[in-house]
Amino acid sequence: MNKTINTGKRYIFPVIVVAMVASLSSCSSSPNPGSTDSTTANITPSPTQSTARLNPQPRNESPAPQQSSTDNSNADKTVNVTLYTSDTQCQELIPQTVAVPAQEPVTAAVGKILEQRDSADFSFSGYRVNLKNGVATVDLRVTPNSQRRINSLSSCEQFALFGSLRKTLTSNPQWGIKNVRFTEKGKEIIL
Repeated sequence: MNKTINTGKRYIFPVIVVAMVASLSSCSSSPNPGSTDSTTANITPSPTQSTARLNPQPRNESPAPQQSSTDNSNADKTVNVTLYTSDTQCQELIPQTVAVPAQEPVTAAVGKILEQRDSADFSFSGYRVNLKNGVATVDLRVTPNSQRRINSLSSCEQFALFGSLRKTLTSNPQWGIKNVRFTEKGKEIIL
């Protein structure tokens, strides 16, 4: 009987060690929780995934409050404004409603119009919008390596650019803009 107990002890210890090693190895065998596909272990994670692993959310937080606060902040970040852009024959300005950041809607509206005017041989490197006493001054910066300059724009291109900017800025009553001036690097543009 004593020999039977010693034999049992001799086999139990290795079985416990093997069980512990097996349970520990199963904890780290799958990089994605709940994933059983072994091919995912070779995929390089994106930076977003890495960040999520480095900053895990506490498990006791419920996602509902986080989602509702995000929805409220997104609603506060944009406003709808009316942009006016030229038709293809440069005869009239067509209104369209777009969402722009609520913090600087005037500057964002100007930026959207300038994006539409960029081309292979003419583009802007920057702009500034200054509002004072109902007058908006739009200071434009043409890209230094642009093949064309503002004074080389055709009458159609001038209408599309300056007409769109002027109509957009003066037709959104919430901004209170009555007149628009255009400058390039601080010097007035005469059309």
